[in-house]
Amino acid sequence: MKTSVPAQHRMRGVTLMELLTVVTVLGILAAIAIPSYRRYLIRSQRSEAKIALMNLQSAEEKFYLQNNAYTGNVTAASPTGLGMSAASETNKYDIAVVPAADGQSFVATASPHAGGGQTDDAQCLNFTINERGTRGVSGSAGPETCWK
Repeated sequence: MKTSVPAQHRMRGVTLMELLTVVTVLGILAAIAIPSYRRYLIRSQRSEAKIALMNLQSAEEKFYLQNNAYTGNVTAASPTGLGMSAASETNKYDIAVVPAADGQSFVATASPHAGGGQTDDAQCLNFTINERGTRGVSGSAGPETCWK
């Protein structure tokens, strides 16, 4: 004699097919969302390079007013240097400045720090600014895109 289990006592659960469907949908969403989020982070962290270069340009102008020449020494304290860090605030970029031989001009560069995450930014790799405020960038995008 076969006994039947009442409907209220039957075990209910998720079938393997339903579980695989959910895992597949989550995988597709992750495949779309993660690269998009990474591109957003790279774009937003470009501001760190721009802020560091603008601060360096301001410090160079102050140095020039006091010494009648620009300096290439970012880290040394005044009166021989700018007394700044050679890296951006969260170490995404390395900051360097190269003055002209006569000390009357300079080019400051913010380059992606190895391991800082910005080395993946092929559009706006190295940011530059000079004593006149002329902005430049190396990469596939131009200064008007990267500096906005």
